[in-house]
Amino acid sequence: CQAEDMDPQQPAPVPDKDALDPPPVKPEAPLPSDCCESGCEICVYDYYAEELRQYQTDLARWRERHPGVSPTDEA
Repeated sequence: CQAEDMDPQQPAPVPDKDALDPPPVKPEAPLPSDCCESGCEICVYDYYAEELRQYQTDLARWRERHPGVSPTDEA
């Protein structure tokens, strides 16, 4: 067991900060068949546009916290 191998005098290892702060996930675009084309007040494309704006905001904030790192590098 790894817990038995740990020195009780040593502090527990700190997780990698990048593992605790993964990049945001880009929303999936709706398929053309997802829209019923009946003129809904709020269409699936409206929801997608809102999710995409939020993703872009979250990604910009993530990049500020992780300068020089590409979101695709985080895996």
